[in-house]
Amino acid sequence: MFYDTPFTLFLLLITILVSGYTLYQDQSLLSKLAFKPRDILHGGQWYRMLTGGFVHGSLGHLAFNMITLFFFGPVVEARLGSLAFLLVYFGSEFSAHALTLRLHRDTPGYSAVGASGAIAGLVFSFCLFRPFENIYLFFAIGIPAWLFALGFVVFSTMAMRKRQQGALGGIAHEAHLGGAIGGLLLTIVLKPEALRIFMGQIGF
Repeated sequence: MFYDTPFTLFLLLITILVSGYTLYQDQSLLSKLAFKPRDILHGGQWYRMLTGGFVHGSLGHLAFNMITLFFFGPVVEARLGSLAFLLVYFGSEFSAHALTLRLHRDTPGYSAVGASGAIAGLVFSFCLFRPFENIYLFFAIGIPAWLFALGFVVFSTMAMRKRQQGALGGIAHEAHLGGAIGGLLLTIVLKPEALRIFMGQIGF
């Protein structure tokens, strides 16, 4: 499965290793590697824009992201090529953290971990190539990829607004949204025919 998509396998292995070591051997790394706007902007620790995606807060958090990477990563890497795949993955993570940095630059205690932003970018890249492929919510409810993408943006935007009002918390919806937008745009820039493929499949 991974013969033609080596970087998906590499990302799976390195993320599992780093996150597993952090969770079960040295939990102090969680704080040292997490995405923290204050430490980035005032401490110059820009490496956190990258390292935050390699650590996770729980085994369930890690498992969900890695299962999603396992299913979507090989398809995207096969369509884009390995180099472009890496650019989309890390570019999505950067755009996820960039939006979060903009929104939480004045939130002193804000901290986030996880590869969710990068994963969201891959899912949206996948949607350009296979808009009618079913994506299964909770591994049971199948909906077309394009509908999932639309619902994802709407839900993330609404959740961000509600959390700013104190109604929601715990999930970095802004990172999901930033990563999704980054993955979509980067895929189109790196492989312009992706947009033509998408438009052709939906009938335009």
